[in-house]
Amino acid sequence: MSVTQGRHRRPIAHVYDAAYTGVPNWDIGRPQRAFVRLLEAGLVRGPVLDVGCGTGELSLLLARAGHDVLGIDISAFAIEQATSKARWRRIRAHFLVWDALRLSELADAGFSFRTVVDSAMFHVLGDREREWFVDGLGDVVAEGGLYCVLGDARRRSREIYGITPAEIRSRFERAGGWEVVFAVETSFDRRWGATPAYFVGVRRRNARGGA
Repeated sequence: MSVTQGRHRRPIAHVYDAAYTGVPNWDIGRPQRAFVRLLEAGLVRGPVLDVGCGTGELSLLLARAGHDVLGIDISAFAIEQATSKARWRRIRAHFLVWDALRLSELADAGFSFRTVVDSAMFHVLGDREREWFVDGLGDVVAEGGLYCVLGDARRRSREIYGITPAEIRSRFERAGGWEVVFAVETSFDRRWGATPAYFVGVRRRNARGGA
């Protein structure tokens, strides 16, 4: 790859590295059910970018289904585990230590994706970080491409943690050139229990204004 992985890692990377020295509560050893249904519905088109891929279960599912997949995560420990899984399962998926707030640099290196999947990455970002991430998506998602995010449902209106369909719609409308195509209530499974969640899909409009 023509990008330098691991440069300028945010301090939060060390927190996730520490979490992945064990088995964090969100790492359930399989993809979240919302993404399995997305794949079964035929809504995933490659190439695919898996942001905040963790130890790679979602990336591996999509690669096994025949898609060209790149999984990125800020944690080097998580990427080591994902790479090892791909090797031992003999699945052709690619993984990179990369900050999802630096998507524009992937675009500068020639990367473009028709589907971006986000299993509980966006919902932990701060307010400004969410703006930067949405801007970066505009650089790497091809026209007609789809961004699908699963995140914990926000419990209180004054919190930033979690997501709501209204927030997703508002942020992407401000960015311009996107439209929400589905928003459903679901759950986010953890090793111990599950939490209410939303699954939202946002499509990049074509230059002529179509989906």
